[in-house]
Amino acid sequence: MISWFTIIQVVIASLAGLYCVGLGISKRAPNDAAILSVALVELLLIVQLIIALVAPGFGNVATGSVLEFFVYLVTALLIPPIAVLWALMERSRWSSVVLGIAAISIAIMIYRMQQIWAIQLA
Repeated sequence: MISWFTIIQVVIASLAGLYCVGLGISKRAPNDAAILSVALVELLLIVQLIIALVAPGFGNVATGSVLEFFVYLVTALLIPPIAVLWALMERSRWSSVVLGIAAISIAIMIYRMQQIWAIQLA
């Protein structure tokens, strides 16, 4: 993984999560900005997948369990579409909270993936 890209992902996912949770606390249904912020988190995860597949070829190999890393990454890739689908099907304030929790969960998972890739020793 690339450290600066990880930081960008964590910041964007955290901001998206806080925005969506803020919408839920203020009793608002998810708007286009909330859904697009979670879609941006998903787009960054897809870029992360490409980076993770290409990085070992350039000498940036994982120090931890590659299987564990990819399980985290695939799970993280599944969370935003499910949360957005929920938000589109049930337009309530709780959908905003679900989007927020999904984005914050992704931020935590990305941080953990960075630990697996760069800090742990296999």
